[in-house]
This record gives sequence, C-alpha cells and structure tokens, in this order.
Amino acid sequence: MIDFKKYAKFSRHAPRYTSYPTAIEFKELAPEDIYEDLKSNKPISLYFHLPFCKSACYFCGCNVIYTSKADKRRRYIDYLKKELKLWSEYLDTNRLVRQLHFGGGTPTFFTPQELEEIFELIYSYFKNFESDAEISVEIDPRFFDENHMKVLKKYGVNRISFGVQDFNEQTQKAVNRIQPFDLTKKAVDIARNYGINSINIDLIYGLPYQNLETFKNTLKLVKELNPDRLAVFNYAHVPWLKKGMRKIDETTLPAPEEKLKIFKYTIDFFENNGYKMIGMDHFAKEDDELFKAIEKGELHRNFQGYTTKGGADLIGIGLTSISETDKAYFQNYKDLKTYEKAIDEEKLPIFRGVKLNEEDLIRKYVIMEMMANFSFDIQRFEEKFGINFFEKFEEEIKELEEFIKEGLVEITPKKINVSKTGSLLIRNIVLPFDEYFKKMKNQKVFSKTI
Repeated sequence: MIDFKKYAKFSRHAPRYTSYPTAIEFKELAPEDIYEDLKSNKPISLYFHLPFCKSACYFCGCNVIYTSKADKRRRYIDYLKKELKLWSEYLDTNRLVRQLHFGGGTPTFFTPQELEEIFELIYSYFKNFESDAEISVEIDPRFFDENHMKVLKKYGVNRISFGVQDFNEQTQKAVNRIQPFDLTKKAVDIARNYGINSINIDLIYGLPYQNLETFKNTLKLVKELNPDRLAVFNYAHVPWLKKGMRKIDETTLPAPEEKLKIFKYTIDFFENNGYKMIGMDHFAKEDDELFKAIEKGELHRNFQGYTTKGGADLIGIGLTSISETDKAYFQNYKDLKTYEKAIDEEKLPIFRGVKLNEEDLIRKYVIMEMMANFSFDIQRFEEKFGINFFEKFEEEIKELEEFIKEGLVEITPKKINVSKTGSLLIRNIVLPFDEYFKKMKNQKVFSKTI
C-alpha cells in the first residue's frame, strides 16, 4: 500500500501555467535582452491576457483586476493596441500563427462589441493563420450569452474552456463562486448550437468541504455536459502569495489522502466513461487529437496547457502575460500602472524573465517529456543532445529508486515508464531532475504537490 501522504512535498510546479515545471527564478530582464530571441521563422502561438473579473474567486491563483467599470476595459483595449504596435516592430507578424488563446480574468467580461474590436485588432496584424489553427477562449459561464458566442463564431473560435471547479453548493459558497448546474449547461448548449465541437471543462480538487462523495456528484453532473476534454487541477493553497486565499478556512480543506482518493476516483470515472487520461491533469475522448498525440509520444505542454501544437514560440500580450521562445521566458509587468507607463514610453512592457542555458534546455526536455507522456525515450534523448543519459543523470536515477521499489517507475536501457498510479505523483517523480528546486526547496514559495 503506497503512503501518498509522504509525497505531499512542496514544489513550485504550476501544472496549468508552466511548461518548464521548475523553481527557476525569473529575474529583471530588459526588453532588449530578448530581441534576438524573437528573430525566428518558427510558427507562433499568441496568448492575450484579459485580466478583469467582477469579483474574486478565493481559490484563484491568476493575476486578476476586480472591477465593474466599463472605462477600465476601454482603456485596456487602447493599451493592447499600443502594445501590439510595439510588438510589430520586433516580431515578424507574417509568421505562421498556430494558436490564438484568450485567458483571464474573464475574457467574456468584455462586451461582445469589445471582443469584436480586439479580434479585429489582432487580425489586422496577424493574417497568416494555419488552416487548422486553434483559436480558443476561456469562459466563465456566469458572464456569457449568445451575443458573445456570435462574435466568437464570427472570428473563428473553435475551442472553448468553461470554468466549473465544483458544483457542490457548500464548496461554491466557500470560494465565492456561485454557479448552478443549469447556468453552466445553458452556456455549454449555446456553444454546441454554434458548432463548437471542442469543449473543455475545468475542475479543481482540494477545495473547501470537498470529499469523495461530494465530488462524485460533481462528476455525474459534468458527464451530463458531455465535454470533449477536461482539466482536473490540484488546488494549490498559497495564501502567502494570493491574498484572496486567506479568506478560505484551511480547516475545511481536504487532507492529502482524501485528495488522492478524489483524483484516483476521477481517473477511473472518466476512463470508464469514454475518456483517457492525458498528461498529469487532463482527460480527452479517445478520438481527440490529444489522445492520439500521447499514443505517439508527441504531446506537448506550454503555458496554456497540453497541446498538439508544439514547436511554436509563445508570445504573451497584455498585463502579466508570459512568453516563451526556444531559449528564454519573459513576462510583462503585473501592475497596471507600470504596464501602461512602459508602453507610453514606447517600450515592450517586459520586466523580468530568464535566459536558458544548455543545462536548462536539457533538463527542460526531460521534465517536459515525462510530464506530458508519462514515459521518456532515452535513445531519442541521447541522439538529440549527444549525451549518455545514465552518466549525466546518475544521481537523479538514484533518487528515483524509491519510486521504482514502489512500482511507480520502471527504468530500462531504452525508456523510463511511469505507471498509472505513478502518474498521480508525476510532479514528485520529476523533482530529482529540477536542479533549481534543490537549491530553493527550504524557501516558502511553493505549493504542495498533493
């Protein structure tokens, strides 16, 4: 019997938002430090952060501005225009666009007319989209109607992700997000009626008052919505970083053992209902391209989650957005006034980031492959980097012995394979390869892996 409690370590891995799950520290980085990284012919993936919400969901770890004022949205659009103009001076906007994603905040907190203006703005700069480009939007069903959907359909949106988290009323009250099932179903039905054939539902386990029995009911209701994909995230309680989380009574949070019961049941539930587990926190129907990619060992992960659209530079636009190129990560300012000030000074609003060295790239590759595919092709690694894997990672492999004895990991001369149970602990399993975590593990900047 595996003692999961001992694996509830602290880690800075943020499973939804980071493609390199590591404790690597972003440092001050001037825009000119990354200009060379933008000179590429690779396809690009565009991320637009629309950071406004009407009220706080206490579990939220995103960078959000709470407001009801229309003038703030109007001003933000004006600055997106200015920022895009700046990007066009350093980035070849004729590059092939592989993805366009709107995140938040609540993108549909903007009016349909405002969303239309944003789409027109983007398409005035970027005209070279792949024929099967993924155009996706995150939606809070509480702020969504048919007029929004008409605009999304008009501008080519083909994937929608609806935030649900949990349908239990007691949990919803505790996290300040009242969202009845009927309201969510209405939103999903609108999307289906407009031909959206890829719908994702976000769930979170580890929230107040959750237990296995309450979450079973949420899963039954989610099944009625018949999503094509699901993301089931582990709640990261970091009240020292996110003030809103301080409003959650920690005594109401489920213990690590209960969280593992919930997630194990969730895996069995979805796999018994026509879905397959993808990576460490996603599920997809068997005919979904994500499932096909994992069968080939070609699944990728970026700041937007799991994707088949690998091999692209991610360009983040808007407040707090993070970008990723082959050898760098960089982030826009988090404070609205500072963001606006940089743009007014005709500078890209980048304030920090990290340039990756060869060691970073090697370890990033190992961690990414294992977290995306639950397996690692040693021969392919050695061909790519010209390095003997077992000599390079002799100490790290020793640290995996505990998982090998538990039957969670198998290592052969050609592959590393993670078992189905081991997939629940994939964040722990990849930790030995994270050299930055080893340097910082005693600092209280991490969330629990379980």
